[in-house]
Amino acid sequence: MISKRRLIIRFCSFVLLFVGTFLTTAQVSNDIRILRYQAVPMSDGVVLYADVYLPVDAGRYPTIVVRTPYGVQRDGMHQTMTRMAQRGYAVVLQDVRGRYESEGIWEPFRDEAEDGTATIEWAAAQPFSNGKVATQGGSYLGHNQWAAASQKPPHLVAIFPGVASTNIYANWLSMGGAFRLSFNYGWGVVRMPNRIMLPQYWHTADFTTENLKYQNILRHLPLNTGDIQSAGGVVQHYRDWLTHESYDEYWKSISDEERFAQITVPSHTYGGWFDIFVQGTVNGYVGMRNHGGTPEARSGARMIVGPWGHGPSRAFGGVEFGDHAYVDLIERQIDFYDYHLKGIDNGIGDEKPVRIFYMGINKWQSEDDWPIPGTNFTGLYLTSEGKANSVTGDGKLTFNQVSNSGQDGYRYDPLLPVSTTGGNNCCGTPTAAGPRDQREIEAREDVLVYTSDFLTEPVTIAGQVTMKLFAATDGPDTDWMVKLVDVAPDGYAMPVSEGILRAKFKDGLDKINLLTPNEVYEFEIAMTPTANVFLPGHRIRVDITSSNFPQFARNLNTGAPLGSSAETRVAQQTIYHGGARLSQIILPVVPEVK
Repeated sequence: MISKRRLIIRFCSFVLLFVGTFLTTAQVSNDIRILRYQAVPMSDGVVLYADVYLPVDAGRYPTIVVRTPYGVQRDGMHQTMTRMAQRGYAVVLQDVRGRYESEGIWEPFRDEAEDGTATIEWAAAQPFSNGKVATQGGSYLGHNQWAAASQKPPHLVAIFPGVASTNIYANWLSMGGAFRLSFNYGWGVVRMPNRIMLPQYWHTADFTTENLKYQNILRHLPLNTGDIQSAGGVVQHYRDWLTHESYDEYWKSISDEERFAQITVPSHTYGGWFDIFVQGTVNGYVGMRNHGGTPEARSGARMIVGPWGHGPSRAFGGVEFGDHAYVDLIERQIDFYDYHLKGIDNGIGDEKPVRIFYMGINKWQSEDDWPIPGTNFTGLYLTSEGKANSVTGDGKLTFNQVSNSGQDGYRYDPLLPVSTTGGNNCCGTPTAAGPRDQREIEAREDVLVYTSDFLTEPVTIAGQVTMKLFAATDGPDTDWMVKLVDVAPDGYAMPVSEGILRAKFKDGLDKINLLTPNEVYEFEIAMTPTANVFLPGHRIRVDITSSNFPQFARNLNTGAPLGSSAETRVAQQTIYHGGARLSQIILPVVPEVK
């Protein structure tokens, strides 16, 4: 007997399907068959439900499995699955455990490896399948692919994870140990605790009342009661995330990066330089290229990264990159599946494995690997006369080592944080992501700004950016936030890479070691990968501060466990440079783009 709850969910799904079908052409609706509400049993007896898209003619077809927590009729899914079925694929589109139609309780990330494996093997055994299965999807759906592939499903042939994390702790929940507040709260507390995802109105100014405006909710302290502010009750997974603030076994047990050697099939990642998960995109390719479980998995790894956010576009963050910046990734996926599942020799096996977009000159180029062979990791050194505060200060960047030692200082008050402006963010957060002009925040006295001379020759970079920073704070903990900026002749300050480190993780993300106040440490801050050409007439700039709010939760400077306290303290920060303390940003300089 169908429960009342399921009848309601089915009614909502039918409404969505009707709208999607109405918006689809008659030719599309007549070219395929759809099997609705196919029951897929899991090993523990829970049943997950899927829609199956099939070519109109009966037969056995290579099969693609897509597993989503967002509903099978959401955001163009029907059109995408239809397109794949028209190209000769059976597509199994499934609600994950505890979401929409599927039974069970959803705990983010925890069941996707086992459930994904069971679904792949179920799909391979169906009369519509020829036994060859691949997976598809981006973001959470991409993580699902990595998780299932690590279990070595016998019938899995290839995966295509896009804009996806490969380590939920290190490149989803946090960056450098700093908690991604706006994303984790908006996704984990407001939208996802319900079985059916709430509409994306929670970030708007008229959410309901003044106290529930998104920007005010994110200012709530302590963080561990923030769920009460909008969800009206405890959201356990959110509280668990706060409790497990280091890279402990809770996170390691679901990290794809711990299991690359167990993945035995070719993979294709894609992402954007301004995507929140760009590190996962790159780590997925590098991990498989170097540690994949078979020669085919290693040689078959591919990656595309464009000047995008959480998906391909022609312009992003107020910057136009040109029509050629857009890539039809559905077509690329079909080509990848054709090669691996149908044996069509379409050139994918012979192409260079990496294709990236160089900002600055707005060109695509294929590369032999990542890091790009021959990369020259080059330091640009910080220097000043002691007043690098704001863009009007005297901070400079130079390619030459600085013999004279110096220092700059600023005051960081968690109650007056630097506002998030562009960068690597996504998905409804209150400030737009991407290459947004940084001049407004560079006018602040609590932002140190170091700028090179005008360039006379282009400087081409592609790869991982790193900041080595000699610094001290007068308390037990703080944050160091760094941006690499391309300054145009007209002054537009475009960020191309960013990084943050919660100082107590200086010895590793799995180690919490509070600081000795006023002791000078050498901090290494991993920044986002990028590809950019700093053109003649431009300048290279580094911005350093201690907050980027609300993208990252404010460090309260007390050393208290994450989310446990509302107490704040003002920190006095000192950056050292020159002499024996060569603070520097290390750029991955590569040959000029052809």
